Amino acid sequence: MGNKNSCCAYHRSQSRSKKQDDAYIYQQSRSTADEEVGNNLMQPSSISSLLVVSHISEREPEDSDNDPSSHPAAKPIFSTKAEGKIRRSSKMRQRNRMILTSAGHRHRIDEYGRLRKFSSCSTIFIDDSTVSQPCLKSTIKSVSLAIYYHICNRVPPDVDKEKSLAELEPNVLLIFDEKAHPLSKDPVPEDYNKRDPEHKIVYRFIRNLFHAAQLTAECAIVALVYLERLLTYSELNINPSNWKRMVLGAIILASKVWDDQAVWNVDFCQILKDIQVNDMNELEKQVLELLQFNINVPSSVYAKYYFDLRALTDIYELISRRDPLDKERALKIEATSSVCDDKMRLWHRKNQRRIASLDGDIWSWHRPRAIVS
Repeated sequence: MGNKNSCCAYHRSQSRSKKQDDAYIYQQSRSTADEEVGNNLMQPSSISSLLVVSHISEREPEDSDNDPSSHPAAKPIFSTKAEGKIRRSSKMRQRNRMILTSAGHRHRIDEYGRLRKFSSCSTIFIDDSTVSQPCLKSTIKSVSLAIYYHICNRVPPDVDKEKSLAELEPNVLLIFDEKAHPLSKDPVPEDYNKRDPEHKIVYRFIRNLFHAAQLTAECAIVALVYLERLLTYSELNINPSNWKRMVLGAIILASKVWDDQAVWNVDFCQILKDIQVNDMNELEKQVLELLQFNINVPSSVYAKYYFDLRALTDIYELISRRDPLDKERALKIEATSSVCDDKMRLWHRKNQRRIASLDGDIWSWHRPRAIVS
């Protein structure tokens, strides 16, 4: 058995060592594995696509020129819907509020019979509202008036479209329906979906939420931006049956995005005592999904909505008091406006980079000092 010439002996080539045999076996196994991987790559890429996750910035919807909530040049929807009514109401005001004095001069009066004050070169009548710190009362009045125009001048419903949407996404229509998800224990009337609310009802609903939750005026403007973005993305109509829950969802989201100390859903449940936390969470979830998680509000869009609401306030004279601008009030308004500038400077100071090619005030304190030899 120990003889090399025996039939039971293991014949191995003298020219190949053990290390070479191991390398040959490794190469064969590696080539087999490469062939298996190549065959797997030839299969459909459904499995490999699961491993590729896009960045959140790539999933944001592209800005459309027709979307007023994202594009600063597009006109807000409430301004378009209020144009005809604004013209008619302004003409009626000009006719009814014109008086003729004994000297033959014509003067305009307000709804309380007082002379209406107009700005001139020597005197400027202004309130305390600025774009950085709007007046809360006038902002809530103008936002409620904009929502009121949305409800009154809504597009007639498309029955076929609503049926198809109800079949595909049944929760979308039901989550905003006040009868399916009531905000109070009071019985909902049978014609709740046909009776348009008055402006004062919309104003009271928003005012109670803002005063109880201690929200700011900027939050009301952002909530209006979210509401119009919701109507644009979802292609839903705001009507008497769903306006309360739509506005509530927009206010909840705006309070969490805008305010540093956000109001929790439990706090809203304490304000609206007959609603459950699960219902509030589901409402916020549906609003976020319909917005496609696009909660960004550029400063240009915010300023556009502020000035359009400001124009609506001036036309309907929603500002209760205008005083002449003096030196003391000018310094006060300048001080309130500079608060926002100071915040931006602090933010730039924390996040700035030393770039020699940039100019501006935010880089002024980093200019090198001159050395005189």
